[in-house]
Amino acid sequence: MLVKTYGAAVTGIDADTITIEVNLSQGIKFFLVGLPDNAVKESQQRIQSALKESKFRWPGKQVVINMAPADIRKEGSSYDLPLAIGILAASNQISNEKLNKYIMMGELSLDGSLQSVKGVLPIAVKAKEEGFEGVIMPIQNAKEAAVVEGLNVYGVENISEVAAFLNDEVELKPIHIDTQKEFFQQQRYNDLDFVDVKGQESVKRALEIAAAGGHNLIMIGPPGAGKSMIAKRLPSILPPLTLDEALETTKIHSVAGKIQNNTSLITHRPFRSPHHTISDVALVGGGSFPQPGEISLAHHGVLFLDELPEFKRTVLEVMRQPLEDRVISISRARFSIDYPASFMLVSSMNPCPCGYFNHPDKKCVCSPGIVQRYLSKISGPLLDRIDLQIEVVPVPFKELSNAKSSEKSSEIRERVIKARKIQEIRYKNEEHIHCNAQMTSKLQHKYAKPDENAMTILKNAMEKLDLSARAYDRILKVARTIADLDEQEQIQTHHMAEAVNYRNLDKAGWLG
Repeated sequence: MLVKTYGAAVTGIDADTITIEVNLSQGIKFFLVGLPDNAVKESQQRIQSALKESKFRWPGKQVVINMAPADIRKEGSSYDLPLAIGILAASNQISNEKLNKYIMMGELSLDGSLQSVKGVLPIAVKAKEEGFEGVIMPIQNAKEAAVVEGLNVYGVENISEVAAFLNDEVELKPIHIDTQKEFFQQQRYNDLDFVDVKGQESVKRALEIAAAGGHNLIMIGPPGAGKSMIAKRLPSILPPLTLDEALETTKIHSVAGKIQNNTSLITHRPFRSPHHTISDVALVGGGSFPQPGEISLAHHGVLFLDELPEFKRTVLEVMRQPLEDRVISISRARFSIDYPASFMLVSSMNPCPCGYFNHPDKKCVCSPGIVQRYLSKISGPLLDRIDLQIEVVPVPFKELSNAKSSEKSSEIRERVIKARKIQEIRYKNEEHIHCNAQMTSKLQHKYAKPDENAMTILKNAMEKLDLSARAYDRILKVARTIADLDEQEQIQTHHMAEAVNYRNLDKAGWLG
């Protein structure tokens, strides 16, 4: 007897429907075809044990299973459930009347219980697109899939529940999530607050501008000046995710298996801080079976690289293209995958190996050649893509011991949100453009027009600092954001002067 069940294969951050055909005939062998990987091939032993423990029997016939289309590689143990249900239906142990209505995914334990799987949100989206009535999956993943409206999502604990449901012996209640309500209920503020930061007003101002316009930022200064402390507080002033951004971010984390069980939506902006020993593949994504990297996991959020020169040069250089295009393309011989990568790059570094080059009090013990070699680990093309370059100086004791409270993150965040709303209105008719950092050259000519005096300042800076055309674009974008924070339509002289001032590493005395 031939029956069909349905599963899904996740490619990139999207899914494809997989038809699982099970045929029983004379014999005793087991054949599994359709480009399965080792984890799928090992499913026979898990299924046999699960069926036995659940009081079902393994058919005493030859079992041939085809997973179509055969040119898509099937990976992981999440196909256990549709394979097992197909075998039960083919051997007439359960009814096959409702099999064409559902996509089923889940990993089987030896006792028949179901373990959570990755990528259920893209699978649920695909099920709705293909017109399936619902999806059946482990109870741990049900909330995540229930974010998709207009689809019945059934969370089950074991294979016996699935069999009873398909036989109409029990009625499972679909899990419903009020996406809007869930989104606003789960939004939370960061525990870290700028109120804890003493002094460093210029640095906090730079971070406010970066948050308001979505700009990349690098901080350079001696150890103990507060670079990491300030960077970790950046999420507390970022504007909240929109619902669309939350769904897209959840999709990426779902594919990567980074979503906790019984969680529906990611409602706060990601903050990723990988160690400097990270490989280039782990950063941008890829591998034999491609997975999203750190830059995609930071999509709509922040990627913080502490001690930037300690990262391998090859790792840093692979970020050039995604910083410009806001997408990373993973190409292999048989396929190509695009992962979104619209993130804010925030980084910090010491000015030299000993950390005290240009320090106001302590003497640097590094020779000029060593300092130059250390700073040259960060290439000019990469620095060009960083909008704000800010020097962090040590906080004097008088400010550290001052009992006066600093400005709260919530107060800074209000100004950031106000500036982002201005940009939202400005770019409402532009596809994939949400903030000033994402402006194209065409939009720049339209919206980032400085007045005559401001243009003179920019011209002088370009000539004196010998800046590139990309640096010119970055300065204009930052100036546009500063004007937005001032609620000014045109970029004025003081906006441009402040934007130029955030090109510290282009000045003589740093990179030569």
